[in-house]
Amino acid sequence: MADRYKTGEKAPENGTYEFDGLVNEGNENEVTSDEKHIELSSGDQFPPIRSNKEAAYWKKAK
Repeated sequence: MADRYKTGEKAPENGTYEFDGLVNEGNENEVTSDEKHIELSSGDQFPPIRSNKEAAYWKKAK
């Protein structure tokens, strides 16, 4: 199982995932704290960051 997922990939399991960087280097300081954690169900697609629609990396929250 991978430990980092990209916008567009499918979640391997239900759970909370946390922001782990932008795919294209950008200003990560613009990412608000309320969009750094998402709840997904198995098979849901990892989303872009809501505020700027940029592709992001996600990892399973501990």
